[in-house]
Amino acid sequence: MIEPVALSTLTTFRVGGPPAARVAPVTEQDLINETLVVWGMDENWLLLGGGSNTVVADDGFDGIVIHVVTRGIQVLDDSSEADATGAGPADRVRLRVQAGEPWDELVAYAVQHGWAGIEALSGIPGSCGAAPVQNIGAYGQEISDSLVAIDFLSYESGEVERLERAELGLGYRTSVLKQGLRGVVLAIELELHDTAAEASVLGSTLGQPLKYAQLAGALGVQLGDRVPLQTVRDTVLALRAGKGMVLDPSDPDTYSAGSFFTNPIVTEAIARSLPASAPQWPMTTELPDRVIPIEEYMGVGPIPGAEPVRLVKLSAAWLIEQSGVSRGFRLPGSKAAVSSKHTLALTNTGGATAEEVAQLARYVLGRVQAEFGVNLQPEPVLVGLTL
Repeated sequence: MIEPVALSTLTTFRVGGPPAARVAPVTEQDLINETLVVWGMDENWLLLGGGSNTVVADDGFDGIVIHVVTRGIQVLDDSSEADATGAGPADRVRLRVQAGEPWDELVAYAVQHGWAGIEALSGIPGSCGAAPVQNIGAYGQEISDSLVAIDFLSYESGEVERLERAELGLGYRTSVLKQGLRGVVLAIELELHDTAAEASVLGSTLGQPLKYAQLAGALGVQLGDRVPLQTVRDTVLALRAGKGMVLDPSDPDTYSAGSFFTNPIVTEAIARSLPASAPQWPMTTELPDRVIPIEEYMGVGPIPGAEPVRLVKLSAAWLIEQSGVSRGFRLPGSKAAVSSKHTLALTNTGGATAEEVAQLARYVLGRVQAEFGVNLQPEPVLVGLTL
């Protein structure tokens, strides 16, 4: 155990009191050993990585924080071998990355080496171990596009397990790791496109084909075009900075958890009830399977022979703004505010309490619900706080 400190110093929102205790092992084996000791103490425990997606109550946490700070990027030996079919040399590279490695430092490392696949995820704060938990995504890329597997210390078995991508239930800002599978991500394995061979012909290391209109527009190219990796990274960082989504101590909007609300996914019937100007993106043809507790069951479920229910993703930012909550909004006397650059982010303007953040979030949720009947969901993990 090491001296506990206020969690406001370990999280990007800069709110939260101290835990009862904290461990911060720096090697993977020590992380395994010390985590098993903590689990054997029958105490409450909280897993913390880069702290960019966690908002902790002012009273702190009555338990032990397992702070993941392990570092290291390893190129796996089989990266240059033929692909799984044996058809010629692979143009792929596989990396095993320690969970505590800062995500954006990994992206910078990959871009520097000409490895494409995560360049549009530049500037996302937090650690690599947390990336699959949230299935981080931005500007047309998600970690699920490149993730091969994770090494996972299971709370249930106490053993280290390898979980393949297909086992992780990766979806829009979610995974089985977020939905109840308990344990610690020790390392992630990624497969990226090694552009070295084509760079010798084209004279440049090009990123993956662009999938996001705003990014393509900012680059002055068409969707599907490929642009030099470093140019993509620089443009993404500039776009994120314009929304206050890059950690920058000189930016008054920087102390936040990034997007505080996820874009809601609703049925097509609900989407049709919104104004025609509401941005909408069709998602999938059917509702995903889900378990419904028996006490909540009221005949919910597909009707035999009925048409499949279509899902639509809405813009949380649009819903917030159209409900009357503007950029820079704050409740009277509060030091928590909506970002002056983007309504999806709530910020600590200096000296805000966690309760002030929660009060503002409740107000935003209430305005959107009252205006449109849509329930927004918070993106960060809330510790000791309820909305």
